[in-house]
Amino acid sequence: MTMKFGAMKVMLLRPTVKSAIVLPIVALLVHLSGCSAMGSGIDSVPRLATTSLTQVRISEIIASPDRSSADRTNDLRRKPDQMLGFIGIRAGMVALDLSAGGGYTTELLVRAVGPDGSAYGQSQPPRPVDAPPRPAVTPEGNSSPQLQTAQLAAPPVATVPPRRTSAQALAERAKNPLLANLSSVVRVFEDPVPPELSGKLDLVTLMFNYHDLGHMGTDRFRMNTAVFAGLKSGGLYVIADHAGRPGTGISEAGTLHRIEEAFLQQEVESAGFKLVARGDFLSNPSDPRDKNTPEPAQPKDEFVLKFVKP
Repeated sequence: MTMKFGAMKVMLLRPTVKSAIVLPIVALLVHLSGCSAMGSGIDSVPRLATTSLTQVRISEIIASPDRSSADRTNDLRRKPDQMLGFIGIRAGMVALDLSAGGGYTTELLVRAVGPDGSAYGQSQPPRPVDAPPRPAVTPEGNSSPQLQTAQLAAPPVATVPPRRTSAQALAERAKNPLLANLSSVVRVFEDPVPPELSGKLDLVTLMFNYHDLGHMGTDRFRMNTAVFAGLKSGGLYVIADHAGRPGTGISEAGTLHRIEEAFLQQEVESAGFKLVARGDFLSNPSDPRDKNTPEPAQPKDEFVLKFVKP
């Protein structure tokens, strides 16, 4: 008698002396057939790759001929090959890029996750033209008041033409057929994850803008808690920013545009995350970290932290 298991046919023998040997083999084939069916894409749902992209593949992504010249110029400072390698980006991921701006990082993410994945760029709703000024925010975290804190003079009043919004910039990028799985999300920082993505994210990034949340008055604990809820167990939260001096916390966010690394780490961990890696590929120990633009002219000291949702 012949029985079919998946794509395999197994001949069942009449009980004989040999059956004591054959029947265990049949049981093993049945088991393997079941395993094959489970992993064969029967449900046609794409599986998340279990290995990170190779450096060769990352280099191919960065060298894509349809990337803009502006992004290529930005590569010199942002070192995307090392950033994507540090993240451990994988094909098929669902990623959310917070404070996406012009979409430089969002585009890299969508290229890296490939057609089976997706990337979303988040931005705040634009403030109405006639909105009152934001209330003054008390600088936070300066546990070393002996360190001189930079002050900015009030900018001159001038009529500034409206800038292109982040959502508009992302929409322009998404016109590229190769970036069709890039989407814009317009939501406040305190609640950045759309309900339909809650608990489904594999990766959230926040590149060089966490410090701005300080002088903007954002409730960062609410934001980090929302990110935690939006990620799957084992999901990653990767943050890069400009390094501040020890003891300054986020007190120089609106002046030097810097944040103390230990301060940021403590805030994120208080939402339930665990730090798993530090990236030093953007660090510059020679930067005195006492000005927005280092003097003498040199790269700004920057850090990258990778957290995981346990």
